[in-house]
Amino acid sequence: MPRKIIDLSIYLENDVLSDPPMLAPKIEYRNHHQTAHEVPLLLPGATPDDLPEGEFAAVEYVQLNTHNGTHLDAPWHFHSTMNKGERAITIDEVPLEWCFQPGVKLDFRHLPDGHVVTAAEVEAELARIGHTLQPLEIVVVNTRAGSRYGNNDYLHAGCGMGYEATMYLLERGVRVTGTDAWSWDAPFSYTAKKFQETGDKSLIWEGHKAGRDIGYCHLEKLHNLEALPSIGFYLSCFPHKIRGASAGWTRAVAIFDDALFSAYR
Repeated sequence: MPRKIIDLSIYLENDVLSDPPMLAPKIEYRNHHQTAHEVPLLLPGATPDDLPEGEFAAVEYVQLNTHNGTHLDAPWHFHSTMNKGERAITIDEVPLEWCFQPGVKLDFRHLPDGHVVTAAEVEAELARIGHTLQPLEIVVVNTRAGSRYGNNDYLHAGCGMGYEATMYLLERGVRVTGTDAWSWDAPFSYTAKKFQETGDKSLIWEGHKAGRDIGYCHLEKLHNLEALPSIGFYLSCFPHKIRGASAGWTRAVAIFDDALFSAYR
């Protein structure tokens, strides 16, 4: 059966604003000639002159944290406990069945930057697309941030998912969610202002902290969500297996056959 695959991941690259500068990835590229001097170390007796055109192996040295690029956050990232007291699981302990499931896209591009989505707004969007959530479906939210990737305002763009909106999803069996913004929560710049004005501690990372009550994962820095229909696709987001880590990088993709894609567009 013909299948269509849509890439939902951003690049890992230098010089594109995808994280605050102190958290940004750094990639050093070495070409085939730059590594030729390593041949005698790996293959005693050989020299660079023994290589075709003096070329050896291209290689990249990458400095990352587990939250660079498109990645899947484990419950351990949000808090040390989940499910009201259990030890939170790390990325290598996330059930693989969570990471390949039917997808649902909620379109919140019309909401202003810094807006905190409510449960009522999630319910209204599900009604608009005519969908009832099923356990383990992967729910992704399309915000304005996706259109700002690579621009100076990316870190401050898009709405965020609040505690009650997140719990609305989790209480219906969703265990993986995702966003095209830098964070599942509203941008820190907006949360900081509200916190300074109100002193309300519950505003801090409220969507993430829902994981204390029900353990879940979420994808951050997705891309190209506008290319997806609301339903009718599978989402694959298997994370890199890093022992004891709070997150793992993923090449997130949407998969569906051509007939489904035509029907749901």
